Amino acid sequence: MKYSKKRNGKFIFVIIAIFVALGVWRYFQMNEGKDNNTFNSISGNASVIKYADGEYPSAESVLNFESFQENGEKTENTQSETETEQQTDDDTQVKAVWLSYLDIEDMLCQKSKEEFENNVSAAFDKIAEMGLNTVFAQVRPFSDALYPSEIFPFSYICTGTQGEDPGFDPLLIMVNEAHERNLKIEAWVNPFRVQLDSSKTLSDDNPAKAMLEEGAGDVKEYNGGIYYNPASQKARQLIADGISEIIENYDVDGIHFDDYFYPTKDEAFDAQEYEQYVKDGGELSLGDFRRENINKLVSLVYETIKAHDKTILLGISPQGNLKNNYDGQFIDIEKWLSEDGYIDYLCPQIYYGFNNSSLPYEQTVLSFKELAEKGNVKLYTGLAAYKIGQEDKWAGTSGKDEWKTAENILSRQVSYAESEGYDGFALFRYESLFSDGISQQMQSEKESLKNFISAQ
Repeated sequence: MKYSKKRNGKFIFVIIAIFVALGVWRYFQMNEGKDNNTFNSISGNASVIKYADGEYPSAESVLNFESFQENGEKTENTQSETETEQQTDDDTQVKAVWLSYLDIEDMLCQKSKEEFENNVSAAFDKIAEMGLNTVFAQVRPFSDALYPSEIFPFSYICTGTQGEDPGFDPLLIMVNEAHERNLKIEAWVNPFRVQLDSSKTLSDDNPAKAMLEEGAGDVKEYNGGIYYNPASQKARQLIADGISEIIENYDVDGIHFDDYFYPTKDEAFDAQEYEQYVKDGGELSLGDFRRENINKLVSLVYETIKAHDKTILLGISPQGNLKNNYDGQFIDIEKWLSEDGYIDYLCPQIYYGFNNSSLPYEQTVLSFKELAEKGNVKLYTGLAAYKIGQEDKWAGTSGKDEWKTAENILSRQVSYAESEGYDGFALFRYESLFSDGISQQMQSEKESLKNFISAQ
């Protein structure tokens, strides 16, 4: 049935009048015989009027709906879906620790299920007792898995031999133990790294081995190591499928990548793929070509996660050196921080002291903050707990002894980052903080940081 514009306008006017009349009627009904406190408020966006027993549309919301119908655009008073998705019911500062495969190996390798449960229970007790609230647990370090997988073999971390079933599920145990203590746990994955050297043997069911034998370029050998090729769509999809498997089978709170992306600047690493890209009409430089390959992976993983559960986070922990990230790892952090669809948080490894001669801590914190202000991505600072008591030979004359002599450096670094708007911190790594026989200096650092956390 068709209506003229004139008749349609009268119809809309009648609808508006009805809603206005309803609003007036509700107001007097709710206030009849009651004090003024019964009428609570008008919401900030004027889309509803709040009464003691509920919310009802305001006249302005009807006008906004009419505008949306005619213009096909949401009014400025309507909250976007992206903003809604980014809101959470927990704005607590993240206080995390990295649980590396090296830490887990000591707890897990050739251990029974009961022994591993006891080891993880004790470790997570220590983490929670210090006031930390998040664990980044490394569950896929070398194209392998610390859980039963249909894609990747069991890690050699479990039994000493890649592909050998330990007889239980280490990741499930870690997830359960974490959540029993109200700790969040994120699955830390190395996306591209398959093998650093030839000291370990790839199991026959490792997908990288089959790809390598096929010789199609999906997996690359370089300088004794083996890596998935970021330029390979097949490799990127395999990585995303592995992430999908984790989030479908485990109640993890996030997926966490560290700083392993391109293993080299050497143009020979992906010369064949880049040559084909140019032949097909591609115009990007080799550096931009590589950065775009990483962008494709990060975007694909982000989409994979959010399609399953929008509350599961994707975070990346790059190096603290922005130049190395861009020109060495070939990652475009500025893009991830300023555009939607890549990451939920960034945790740069700001492993520098206040007196570092080339990358002083405060200056580096501000550099990442400046980039993060362009978007809605949260920012954590990654701290080098492992440097406590050590000489920092890369810090220059002014900073080489800082970690040996400084007091309360971890708590001071956390405090400074938070004062600049950072949303949390992460400590590298578990063993440095909690192993038996830690130094008195480390014990003092832990106590200082624990007191700082408890005072918040």
